[in-house]
Amino acid sequence: MRLGEDTLDKLDCEGSVEIKNAEGLHMRPAMKFVDLASQFQSDIKVCNDEMQADAKSIMEMSMLAATYGTRLKIKAKGQDAEKAVGALRELVEVRMFDEPPPGADS
Repeated sequence: MRLGEDTLDKLDCEGSVEIKNAEGLHMRPAMKFVDLASQFQSDIKVCNDEMQADAKSIMEMSMLAATYGTRLKIKAKGQDAEKAVGALRELVEVRMFDEPPPGADS
């Protein structure tokens, strides 16, 4: 059996996330995102309404300038695409990059 485009399409996964930490995607959370994305073999892209970034590039991720409330789309292609999107979604929306939510000024 020849590996065709239909088979490759099954290795694609995408999902959207909302930035929920108070300070948004500044350098520290962007680095956490890049570090996590780099653990996967899949090609991972992150898009906002204006641009697309390589999830494994700190320079490109920082250019997204995603503030609190920004919605981003994560697109992964490869053998571990589904795991990659799930792990990145958890980092952004559940763990909030291990940073405080808005209004947590203490």
